[in-house]
Amino acid sequence: MQAATRSRLTLACILVTVLLDMIGVGIIVPVLPELLEDLTGGSVAEAAVIGGYLVFAYAFMQFVFSPVLGNLSDRFGRRPVLLLSLLGLTFDYVMMSIAPFVWYLFIGRIIAGIAGAALATATAYMADITPPHKRTHRFGLIGAAFGLGFIIGPVVGGELGEIGPRVPFYAAAALAFANFLFGLLVLPESLPKSSRRKFDIRRANPFGAVMALRKYPSVLWLLAVLFFFQLAAQALPTVFSYFTVEVFNFSTSNIGRTLGAFGLGFAISQAMLVAPLSRRLGEPAVAMIGLLAAIAAFAGVAFSSEVYMLYLFIMVGTVSGLAPPAINGVLSRQVPDNGQGELQGAVNAASSLATIIGPLAATQIFSYYTTTPGAADYFPGAPFIAASFSVAAALLIFAVAAWRFDLGNRPSIADHPQVPEVPPPGQVRIAPLDNDSSDQNPPRN
Repeated sequence: MQAATRSRLTLACILVTVLLDMIGVGIIVPVLPELLEDLTGGSVAEAAVIGGYLVFAYAFMQFVFSPVLGNLSDRFGRRPVLLLSLLGLTFDYVMMSIAPFVWYLFIGRIIAGIAGAALATATAYMADITPPHKRTHRFGLIGAAFGLGFIIGPVVGGELGEIGPRVPFYAAAALAFANFLFGLLVLPESLPKSSRRKFDIRRANPFGAVMALRKYPSVLWLLAVLFFFQLAAQALPTVFSYFTVEVFNFSTSNIGRTLGAFGLGFAISQAMLVAPLSRRLGEPAVAMIGLLAAIAAFAGVAFSSEVYMLYLFIMVGTVSGLAPPAINGVLSRQVPDNGQGELQGAVNAASSLATIIGPLAATQIFSYYTTTPGAADYFPGAPFIAASFSVAAALLIFAVAAWRFDLGNRPSIADHPQVPEVPPPGQVRIAPLDNDSSDQNPPRN
């Protein structure tokens, strides 16, 4: 098998892993409000509060364990960590599908949070097999797979939810387990033993992982940018379902199709726009465009009184998909190759911290401003206004960091992509992803 074909197989494997994972996540979004209302017998506002605590439980466990898993992947390789995380997600969805009480949902979310490093490990895997100058484009492909999962997942979940609120959870469990089998049979290891390092518990905690990166000052600034961006981003998956039910009386099918439209635009932005815009404008400029789009979209959704306005600003929000891969591309060049797992663990920890705070804040704000319909302070869009302020903070921090560290011209300290060295039974050895004709003369950073 030619090198270019083997390279594409490796890339396809990791992208399909992310895609199936996000389909599983997206399937349950439209039906969670109905399931919580059924289990509690409460209102939409009360269901939103419980939904916030569920996300809090998941995010807190991710915050604690993501650096552990990131460091374990630097020690033992990406493949075993990724496979274990997928098994954890399978167990989570099974627990949620059979839940007779709300506390079953919390058990499932706790297990999923501990094992929920699939996306961070996939990102570290992509960094392993991609040369530094192509990482922004590859991270864009991961983001596109993420967005495509949010096209398929919510639409399918919304339609399955018409059958019953538990049906999408069975489907999500089946997808997560299929994802595990796919990785077990097809995905090779990406981190050679020669590039691994010892596990150090002092680094394998949220604060230790961040402190270990202090010698790269620009990384700390960029982690702060990602934190505030992710803090705002929690408004969409956390309260969008409740918001559209409250304001527009959306059905599960409506919710799924709306999130599917967002996912389509998000995937197009990341798959088709990130790479050419980064080459033309540079990664810092692309990140700023994405952040500005997020500010406009959140503010617009907050004040949407008609469905067409909601769709308009959601499509504006799809441009915000430019920001994460551009920021991740800059980040990956600030850390050596054998520290990519730790870096992505720190990134995931920052995102998890945002996910601890964001859903609780968003659901509490939503509940406060919707408890009494018709009251003077009734404003279901309040969480999205808070989100727009959070993105504005991210934009300000990024602008200062880009100027202070000259991020557009800063040279990379990462080295070269790695050759996945231990393919699973029946698989061929995979060549590095830059062994194709388009990379004979790669640009220098």
